[in-house]
Amino acid sequence: TGEPVSVVICTRNRPKAIGACLTSLYQSYDQNFEIVVVDNAPSDKETAKLIAKHFPQVKYLLEPRKGLDIARNTDALAASHNIVAYTDDDVIIERDWISKVRRCFDDPMTMAVTGLVIPYELRTEAQGIFERYWGFNKGYSPLTFDHKYFLDRVDEGVPAWDVGAGANMAFRKDVFSLVGLFDERLDVGASGCSGDSEFWYRVMAEGWNCNYFPNLYVYHQHRESTEDLEKQIQAYMKGNVSSIMVQYEKYGYVS
Repeated sequence: TGEPVSVVICTRNRPKAIGACLTSLYQSYDQNFEIVVVDNAPSDKETAKLIAKHFPQVKYLLEPRKGLDIARNTDALAASHNIVAYTDDDVIIERDWISKVRRCFDDPMTMAVTGLVIPYELRTEAQGIFERYWGFNKGYSPLTFDHKYFLDRVDEGVPAWDVGAGANMAFRKDVFSLVGLFDERLDVGASGCSGDSEFWYRVMAEGWNCNYFPNLYVYHQHRESTEDLEKQIQAYMKGNVSSIMVQYEKYGYVS
């Protein structure tokens, strides 16, 4: 079935969600993978107990430092295999996802891969608003975001967020030595989010490819309440500003 895949998931205080995500992963047709779960500064031991009881084959790591990109880096360093696939605890995985992830790396220039993210449900008004105006659907055609894409847009600002969504992304493990780890100043506190798009920005800036494949799809559980949606969008906006500052610091470009 090809080389094994490391599936890595960051979670915090959502044992019900991570349980559903792991259940869907273990229903995959292709079982040639490991799962690494990083429990990021949890306020209780519920996730640890759930995994110990129901998913003992999972590699569980407690990361006491709060921050998504800190957890993502803990995951990357703990991954055993050459393909490292990230998903979120609020995602349901389809059964072909593992084998599809592996096939996405046929091109040696491809260092990062993203895929289609479909709403798991559109039951509430908040879920509908998110999908209409902020959703992770990047279309139904494969896309390549390469160094030329970067250079063509660098003067006006490279829209790295167009590459995809962190809920459905994968990397060659080599990329972490080529362009560095996730920037731990993002996705925490006042910085909101955007650690994934800042990372894709670096991949393109350093001459490698990010590829979007719509046939690589997962289901995302959008926020149900308007209050939670407002917090999410506010984090997006703060994260975008923070990532622009980080990009300028590293490359001298404004996005």
